[in-house]
Amino acid sequence: MSQQWEQPDASAAERPSPFAPPGVPFRPVDQSLATVRIISTCLWLGPLVVVGVVLGIWVGGWGWWLGTGIVAALLLWIVLLVPRQVRAMGYCEMDEDLLFRKGLLWRSLVVVPYGRMQQIDVEAGPLDRRFGIASVKLSTASAQTDAKIPGLPADEAARLRESLTSRGEARLAGL
Repeated sequence: MSQQWEQPDASAAERPSPFAPPGVPFRPVDQSLATVRIISTCLWLGPLVVVGVVLGIWVGGWGWWLGTGIVAALLLWIVLLVPRQVRAMGYCEMDEDLLFRKGLLWRSLVVVPYGRMQQIDVEAGPLDRRFGIASVKLSTASAQTDAKIPGLPADEAARLRESLTSRGEARLAGL
């Protein structure tokens, strides 16, 4: 018995990506988020590189240089990767839901219905405030559908919080 395999139809190659639905205008996050993340990483890993170099010179031995090289390579990798990660982030306010996408290799698209939102927080650390950005954190009844949109300009974060709050209240009133 031979089983015949069907050839995929031509439309299979033309199917839209689930991470970029057609007609959905995703708004990008602010590119200064990349700068904030790079500075933050350098503040954590930079001192390790400096300590590794000093110990490599002072104590000697290839172990210190190997460890320092690994940390320096990790730092370089993060510095090169973060701007691409930030460019991959975007959000869209639809009629019934908020969509947020992120990721290069492991992509994700989070869809949060307005009626399910329980709490909306705006957060900004010291570096975020210095660069004029903030994060909007959405909490729902399900821990798996919580979403955080980082790197929004502070005024856009405030506008989005107000918009989501009013849309959420309107959806809850209809229940």
